Amino acid sequence: MSSKLIRGTFILTLGTILSKVLGLLYVIPFYAIIGGEGPYALYNFGYVPYTIFISIATAGVPLAVSKYIAKYNALEEYEVGRRLFRSGMLVMTATGVISFLIMYALATPLAELVLRGVKTTYSIADVAKVIKAVSFALLVIPLMSLIRGFFQGHQSMGPSAVSTVIEQLARIIFLLAGSFIVVFILKGSIVTAISIATFGAFIGGIASLIVLLVYWKKRKRGLDELLQHDKGTLHISLKDMYKEIIVYAFPFVLVGIANPLYQFIDQATFMTAMEQAGKAAESLIALGTLNGTTHKLVIIPVSLATAFAMTLVPLVTEAFVNEDRKVMFRQLDQTIQVLLFITVPAALGMSILAEPIYSAFFTYNPFGGEVLRAYAPVAILFALYSVTAAILQGINEQRFTILSLLTGILIKLTFNTSFIKAFGTEGAIYATSLGYTVSIIINLFVIRSFARYPFKLIFRRSLLIIIFNVFMVVPVYFAYEGLSYFLTTESRFQSILIIIICASIGGVIYGYLGLKSGLADRLFGEKLKKVKRKLGINSI
Repeated sequence: MSSKLIRGTFILTLGTILSKVLGLLYVIPFYAIIGGEGPYALYNFGYVPYTIFISIATAGVPLAVSKYIAKYNALEEYEVGRRLFRSGMLVMTATGVISFLIMYALATPLAELVLRGVKTTYSIADVAKVIKAVSFALLVIPLMSLIRGFFQGHQSMGPSAVSTVIEQLARIIFLLAGSFIVVFILKGSIVTAISIATFGAFIGGIASLIVLLVYWKKRKRGLDELLQHDKGTLHISLKDMYKEIIVYAFPFVLVGIANPLYQFIDQATFMTAMEQAGKAAESLIALGTLNGTTHKLVIIPVSLATAFAMTLVPLVTEAFVNEDRKVMFRQLDQTIQVLLFITVPAALGMSILAEPIYSAFFTYNPFGGEVLRAYAPVAILFALYSVTAAILQGINEQRFTILSLLTGILIKLTFNTSFIKAFGTEGAIYATSLGYTVSIIINLFVIRSFARYPFKLIFRRSLLIIIFNVFMVVPVYFAYEGLSYFLTTESRFQSILIIIICASIGGVIYGYLGLKSGLADRLFGEKLKKVKRKLGINSI
């Protein structure tokens, strides 16, 4: 794997995973403060629309700008990217203000759409209050995204990684402190506490923006030196510049809002479908479990895919512009293989250990464990969709990203209600899986057709990875069943003990198979050969 891809992916993966882990760990005290899945559903009523708005407001800026700058840097036209950055600062500031005003104004209609006559403990006014509180983050996030995209376009992933972690830390500290003060000191309502919690997104955005500006100040001299090597042969007008950016950005928007759109479809249809199925009493808690607690866990393995996508786009774009298909194919081979090598065992392990994992992070809840068991394998689809969509951006076939996403969304809309009626909460998961599967198939077909990318190696390695996972999953399953006779998932401590023991068994078996077969050192480089020699493992 190319050193740039390894280093960039490692940095972004580390930052993204740290951010996701923090975003998961804070749920434990926050869950205890607000009191369970029901209030957490209210929290998500605000956050899911916000995620959609923020994706639209940023217009896919980090990836679109990184692709644009990488393209012109490869041509040694550095001034083009700098002009985009200067004008983009004004444009993204305006976009943030406009997006904030629109979301704030639409808070009540969005709340009406989510509740749609379903009887819950929360009113339309309560949901609207939460949506309004989170909308303030739109004022700063677009500008922050532009700066991240600028650094990524120069293949500098550190600022994005560090600012992501700082953003999450600031948000969580404000969220926990604010909700605790409202509930336990001021004796305020849960709705107020959750509104304060969602406002934490604005605080996190401010903190992240400050970090990025510090990075800009430190690195400006080095970036200015690139301008001295500018060829200056291209003179692109701002109109043409933004036309190209919009062409890049629109598909990125759709990719960014894919997951929130699926969640929003659940928010808009789930409780009504459950009511029609005679399960109205459990619908709010079930939705909180599906879109809130379990989703937080499932999205962790997808962090790698997110990092790969952000790193891959500028690198594939550079190879594509230089017509170096050999380099591009090598990057794609390695990326997809590493993604599957890590994501598949993580998702399957989470599925097997669903009940102790849910108990360890939240509280003992057999229903939560059941939902997580069905939902965890979908992480593989989330990851594959992110990376295949990123590849389409890199080879300038982003138009098909729109086709694949809309097809998947249409399938989700078509089957969601009927699946929920037939299978309950798991029906929403099945509809999501079906939608993502179709989108991935379309993406792969386009990559094969337009990039002339050969899938033979990926197919063989995928079969090998599946075989390794079968050898890993069976012992882990029996170990879990055996431990269940002595330990109980009703205890958080004993749940953690089960996870540590089973994960260690799975990790040792999977790691040994990866090293023994030689697959691991092919994917991760020569350094693993030293590890193999120390462990006395010889390749087959």
